[in-house]
Amino acid sequence: MRGIVAAVAVVAGSAALSGGAHAAQCGSGPAGFPAWEESFKREAAAAGISPAVINSAFANVSYDQGVINKDRGQHVFKQSFEQFSARMISGGRLAKGKALMRSQARTLQAIQSRFGVPGAVVIAIWGLETDYGVVRGNTPSFTALATLAYDCRRTAFFTKHLMDALRVVQRGDLTAREMRGAWAGEVGQAQFMPSAYYNYAVDFDGDGRADLIRSSTDTMASIANYLRGHGWRPGAGWNPGEPNFAAIKEWNKADVYARTIALFANKLQASVGQ
Repeated sequence: MRGIVAAVAVVAGSAALSGGAHAAQCGSGPAGFPAWEESFKREAAAAGISPAVINSAFANVSYDQGVINKDRGQHVFKQSFEQFSARMISGGRLAKGKALMRSQARTLQAIQSRFGVPGAVVIAIWGLETDYGVVRGNTPSFTALATLAYDCRRTAFFTKHLMDALRVVQRGDLTAREMRGAWAGEVGQAQFMPSAYYNYAVDFDGDGRADLIRSSTDTMASIANYLRGHGWRPGAGWNPGEPNFAAIKEWNKADVYARTIALFANKLQASVGQ
C-alpha cells in the first residue's frame, strides 16, 4: 500500500520527467513498447547491469494494460481517520500483532538496539502492509514496472524503480522470477518499492541476502532501517505532533494512514506493558 500512495503524490505528465531522454520513448499503448524495451535494456547495460540479469528480468515482460488501468483508477483516501483506522486495525490483526510482539520480542529488541525503532511501530507497519506477510500480491514486478516506466504519465519515477529492481537482482537479494507483488511494483512483506528495497533492505538473519519475501526477520529490520533513514529519532514519540511522526509520514504520506500506524503502534505497545 505504501508504494501506491507514494506514486499518487508524484507529479504526473512530462513536467515530472528528468530530462528529455525518456520523454521521446514513452507511449500510451502497446505499439511502441518493444522499441522502448530495447532502449531501456541498453540504458541498463550502460548503468552496469549484467546481460544475464537484464535477460532474466525481461524474459517474459510485455505491456500490461491491466496495470495501466489500475494506475488510472487510483483514488486517494476518502474515509475519515476514524473509519479508516477502525477498518485497518481489526481485532484479528491486533491479536496477531500482540502475539508477534511476544514471540518476536528478542528479535525486535535487537532491531531497536541497532536502528532505534521500537518493535510496536515495526509490527504495526508490517501488519497494515501485508497482514504480516500473508497478502503480498502476485503481479510480476518487472512487467508492472516496465509498463509504468514506458507509460508517459510517470516515466521518470518508474524508470528509477525499474533500474533499482535490476540492482536488487544483481546484488543477489532476489531472482527476477521471485520479484512478484503489487501492481505498482511493490514487493515483499513490507511492500517496498524497488528503490526502497535497494537502499534500505537489510540482511538481519545473516543468510547473506536481504530477503523481504521469505524472511520475517529481514522484513522487520528493513522497516526499521527505512524509518531510521528517514529521520527517526530514538526515544522520541511517534504520535501526530511528535518528532517521529514525520518519519512515519515518509513511509506513507496519507495522513489517515500515518495516523493509523501511530495508533496501531500505541495499541501494540500498551499490550506488552511498555
